[in-house]
Amino acid sequence: MNAYFSTVYQIVFATKYRQPTLTKPGREELFKCICGILKNKKCFPYRVGGVEDHLHIVCSVHPSVAVSDLVKDVKLGATSHIKEAGLFPKFDRWQRGYAAFTYAPEALPNLINYVMNQENHHRRKSSLQEVVDLLEENGVEYDSRYVD
Repeated sequence: MNAYFSTVYQIVFATKYRQPTLTKPGREELFKCICGILKNKKCFPYRVGGVEDHLHIVCSVHPSVAVSDLVKDVKLGATSHIKEAGLFPKFDRWQRGYAAFTYAPEALPNLINYVMNQENHHRRKSSLQEVVDLLEENGVEYDSRYVD
């Protein structure tokens, strides 16, 4: 059976306690690792990016893949790679949760640009404020006690 789909997701998750452990020298290698994990799960990575304390993944997710399982696999695979390659010595782990948003395919160029410009974006806004803004912009109800 063939599957035809057009889904665009933005997935966002942070390091534990939003610790700034994802230093610049190793980030591109981490992003490539995550792209490989996505491809192995039949997903298509459009862009992976982020800064010291969090990541953004813009991708299509194959219909046979649950987003929660994908995020779990990305976190586990990325953690293994970080440890094996010694990329970020102070990295401990990822936060427990994540945020995932769907977009129309027409939004893809803006999403890719947004993820590519994370360094500039976070000169003005914290990663915590960014995720709160994304939740609100996408109409997601949340309990502020659990947004970390």
